Amino acid sequence: MDTEYLKSFEMCWGTLGTVRRFSNFHPERDAIEVQAALERKDALTLVRILTNRNNAQRQVIAQTFEEITQKDMAAGVKKALAGELETLLLELLMPPVGYEAHRLQQAMAGLGTDEETLLEILCTRSRKQLQEISAAYQHLYKKDLEKELRGETSGDFAKLVVALLNKENVAGVVQRDIEYLSVSLNGKKADAGPWIDILTSRDTNHLDKVLMGLELESGQTVEQAVEKKFTGDLRLGLKVLVQCIQNPYDYLAKRLTTMKTPIVQGIMVSHCEVDLLSIRAAYLKLTGTSLYTALQKQFKGDHLQALLAICRSED
Repeated sequence: MDTEYLKSFEMCWGTLGTVRRFSNFHPERDAIEVQAALERKDALTLVRILTNRNNAQRQVIAQTFEEITQKDMAAGVKKALAGELETLLLELLMPPVGYEAHRLQQAMAGLGTDEETLLEILCTRSRKQLQEISAAYQHLYKKDLEKELRGETSGDFAKLVVALLNKENVAGVVQRDIEYLSVSLNGKKADAGPWIDILTSRDTNHLDKVLMGLELESGQTVEQAVEKKFTGDLRLGLKVLVQCIQNPYDYLAKRLTTMKTPIVQGIMVSHCEVDLLSIRAAYLKLTGTSLYTALQKQFKGDHLQALLAICRSED
């Protein structure tokens, strides 16, 4: 394990998480218990420990495990478990930025590109976080993330994802930005330039005012305007970006309603120490059902128990 790499990415991305630091933490005891659980293929013990420690503590357990056993803990999980539970616990063992880099790599791997996962990460992370994720991507895959994104996308959509990766914070005038966006919608085909430039280079408070002003001026929601005037991947990209500017928790809750395993695990692992409580509240408001209950209807067995432990409680 590259401890210097881990130290360089120590961070706290939020305080509305469901998984917190375990107060009575004894890494040696945890490592020995994990070793015994791996030998017995005791999934419940692995779930209990790994979902009740925050990521920094999991890294210490993995390092202590390696010192005690001279073996890699992730490799032990792969050998002892299988299927969705194995994948989930391996994801929990990744450092946060490494996990986001992994999700981006997976979204671009193989035939076709998972554009919405790319957008989810690029639209909901800050410039600083994306810089850290880019550095982790370079470290893990020996490839430049921006070049990879350019290679997987094209046209205005490529310009959008690269602009999102390199978010800027440029001062703007609200009324002027409203006018630029409004003018760009005139004519048969909208001009993507102002949308990409403005929506990726202003702070959220500024953009909230711009989007509200545009809606008042046009008499329609921004999402409706984007739906009518843009096509293809760019339309998807702008719709996701607009939703994330207006309310990222609503957007992530909407993603969770698919109940597709990669999406559910991706969001829950990424946000469990950051703002999963806010996403849970948005999910309840959107669907009328708590995320905790929805998970029980969709998943089962030890995999379900792990997801419920990350989710933490009923709303």
